[in-house]
Amino acid sequence: MRVKSGPRAATIAMVVLPLAVIVWAAVAVVTSKSTGSAAVREAARLDKGGHFFLAVAAILLASFLGGWLADRLGQPRVIGEICAGLAMGPTLLGRFAPDAKDWLFPADNLPMLDGLAQIGLVFFMFGVGRELTGMPLRGIGPQVLMVSQASLLIPFAAGTAAAVPLVNDFNGPAGHPMAFVLFVGCALSVTALPVLARILTDLRLTHTRQGQLSLFASALGDGVVWLVLTAILAVVHGSSPTGVLWNGLFAAALTIVFLGPLRRGLARWARSRRASGEGAEGDATIMVLLAGGVAATATLTTVVGVHQLIGALLAGLAWPTGNARMARVADRLSSTSKTVLLPFFFFGFGLNIDLGSLRFDRSSVLALVTLLVLAVVTKVCGPALSAMLTGMRPRPALTLGVLLNARGLTELVILQIGYQAGVIDQRLLSILTIVALVTTILTRPLLRLLGPEGVEAAPSPREPEQDAMSAAKDAPERSSLSH
Repeated sequence: MRVKSGPRAATIAMVVLPLAVIVWAAVAVVTSKSTGSAAVREAARLDKGGHFFLAVAAILLASFLGGWLADRLGQPRVIGEICAGLAMGPTLLGRFAPDAKDWLFPADNLPMLDGLAQIGLVFFMFGVGRELTGMPLRGIGPQVLMVSQASLLIPFAAGTAAAVPLVNDFNGPAGHPMAFVLFVGCALSVTALPVLARILTDLRLTHTRQGQLSLFASALGDGVVWLVLTAILAVVHGSSPTGVLWNGLFAAALTIVFLGPLRRGLARWARSRRASGEGAEGDATIMVLLAGGVAATATLTTVVGVHQLIGALLAGLAWPTGNARMARVADRLSSTSKTVLLPFFFFGFGLNIDLGSLRFDRSSVLALVTLLVLAVVTKVCGPALSAMLTGMRPRPALTLGVLLNARGLTELVILQIGYQAGVIDQRLLSILTIVALVTTILTRPLLRLLGPEGVEAAPSPREPEQDAMSAAKDAPERSSLSH
């Protein structure tokens, strides 16, 4: 929904302009070298709380402006928000105004900002889990299974093969070559499901065959990637093969509990609340229980040796789907994480990357070119070839591959996890970040290049093999996620 001119002008007058003046004053104060500015510099000092809220305001404003600019350029908003996070780190602000960066974001406040980022990530993964529940995977035809396998396995194989000669130059502090090789395979094989859903909605491709196949393939492939990533982290943290097996069994048991008894219990509880607790007070109660439950689930998976984001994903999968009130409360939580909390993740991610200091020596350039070419070619051509072998025409098959090439936020989350675990070093983190941004940016231009001839209508729901696929056509419109 477009914002009317009145509210937009009020937002500029009450938010944008004051924050712009604050940032300008901060830069002017911390960069001034004149003797007469000492008193002004002293007066400009803020306590820890003041700096924290100033940082919050600056991050949210930069994220909004970045998303707005990306939208005007025909790109997903998440691209602009990611770039805004990179700009506030050493890549841009730290390079040209390091004193201003240190003043706006002092080291004492970074743990608090990281806490907001972690909360945003957990609630974001809850929203991704809800996306998956809108796509029933029973009864789908063999074509989508082949496409999903090609979308996962071909880039994964190419990534692992390309990672072998990169181990010596880009291995992380953990010093685990096998984990490094498998991690690069994960990074190249992932598709950003929420970004894909938003692109399909914006381009009105949700009801097409390519749109539905890409959503199914992305859901299946990303689920496997998260499981592989969990095993990689267990190995890096020193777990024995027996420990990895036990962690896998615990994760499998949790998944069965969440998708079986817990999901059925939540559905019964949702039906029982239809006649009680009406109004805002009832919604607030559900919101508190939901937020606390997601946090508790994330804690539980951490205790059994699985990453906390897997717990949040399971919570989203277990949340009931047939109750309008439950959907409304969950959408509100997901929307808050998307618009208010995720920008802090982009900021924290940007602090770990200095794209300007990336040494374009022979090894870095070769790694960037190799990984970028492999990421695009395998992710586009692999699923496209699989689709053609199952009866799809070449141009629509290429459209399907282009859709699956959008990596976006999901890959950034995986990269951050791998970097923090010491699987990859900072140079490869920067290189794979560029790969994630470029592949996502290429999606819309390549779709325009293929044109309307690259789109096929969705099969009729009367076709038995395609009943479940047709039932998923409204899932992206239901979503409150735009990432």
